[in-house]
Amino acid sequence: MPDESLTQHDEAPFRPTAREMIALLTAGAGFTEHRPPPRPLPPDGPLGWSGYDAARERAGTRTGEEESVVYGTGVVGDRACVLLSFEFGFLGGSLGRLTGDRLAAAYELALTRRLPLLALVATGGSRMQEGMVALTQLQRVAAASARLRAAGLPQIAAVRDPTTGGGWATVGAGADVVLALPGAQVGFAGSRVRPPGADPHAYSAEGQFAAGQVDAVVPPGELAATVTHWLRALGPHDVLPAAPLPRALSAAPLPETGRDAVARARDPRRPRAEAYLADHFAVRLPLHGDRCGGTDPGLLCGFGLRPDGLPVAYVAQCGTPTRPAGYRAAARTIRLADRLGVPVLTLVDTPGAANDAEAERAGAGAAIADTFAAIASARVPVTTLVIGEGGSGGALALAAPDNTHVTADSYFSVIAPELAAAILKRPPSETGATADQLRLRPQDLLELGFARSIVG
Repeated sequence: MPDESLTQHDEAPFRPTAREMIALLTAGAGFTEHRPPPRPLPPDGPLGWSGYDAARERAGTRTGEEESVVYGTGVVGDRACVLLSFEFGFLGGSLGRLTGDRLAAAYELALTRRLPLLALVATGGSRMQEGMVALTQLQRVAAASARLRAAGLPQIAAVRDPTTGGGWATVGAGADVVLALPGAQVGFAGSRVRPPGADPHAYSAEGQFAAGQVDAVVPPGELAATVTHWLRALGPHDVLPAAPLPRALSAAPLPETGRDAVARARDPRRPRAEAYLADHFAVRLPLHGDRCGGTDPGLLCGFGLRPDGLPVAYVAQCGTPTRPAGYRAAARTIRLADRLGVPVLTLVDTPGAANDAEAERAGAGAAIADTFAAIASARVPVTTLVIGEGGSGGALALAAPDNTHVTADSYFSVIAPELAAAILKRPPSETGATADQLRLRPQDLLELGFARSIVG
């Protein structure tokens, strides 16, 4: 799997043709091309743009294609899907009326056959020779994409060099999962229209990954395997069971006092989320970022495949204060899993939500509220295991009502005992007694009905 900490690549970007890109994904499994019914354009297009017909003819001769998009059905790994691939050599992979016909037909094909849609994107945006007729194709794509979402069908985009303009803002960034090839130019603004002196890294695959707009930067040689895993994880699926509980990774006895429970949960030697996820899943597929320009390294989100092949979405806190970007990424993951019918596993471990000024400016309250709402409205089963600290509402936002379990080295509290003592104007020496009063030990949580079980 690709490294989540990838930085910008020095090598030249990979620029395959549309059909080479399809072949890279389908290999020997084959691809069946589809075409929409022919629709003639008026001479030199809807604007009568002088020389447009000649430019299209030259593009066709050079690429062997009739338009800037090729689409059809194929098999990636062992999964059937609808593929659409942009040919950048045909007028910069731009979108015109006939391109819109092909894109709309590809989405409709996925809807009719109930197949995932895989978009291999390389485009400069809307075709200026067709003016507003070209620009409104973006609305057609957005509507077609919305119909797939409503039908519970997944959309995956692999963005190539370059992916800019409306193609990025619809087919690319509008997908459920966005993968990018190393070194690709990716951004709404193309190289000729961005402000002078703009940082080119911000318009790269790696820059978009750093900003939480791309889920992974995947080398070409790993793309087929990565997409295969994603297709297995996202489905479509039949009704799936609840996520199985991870096993406890420590054999700690139950704490005797509240102070002991807090000290145990704060022990840097106890198992953390990364260890639980590695033990629980055979394959992990990270979802990265909140799609609002933010990331939180202390919250891991994505989909995993269990050794038996069962897909499970996961949201895991890593023991740090969770930032607004983390809550937004969590809500994004939970809602995607709910739409696709995939069960959710959350691992709770945080001293609480980040409470610094930056977090407040970034909308901490709204982000936490949205996470509460995502779990409250989920139709798929959500399973929670508290593996460390359960710090107030910042932890509770990721806990499943009536399906939360705890480990022996965890606690959950309405407030940290130190803060509770301070609010009550008690001296620090009474923090332990305050912890006992809060009844935050695993066995207390079970007795109070908050936890369903203590996982041993």
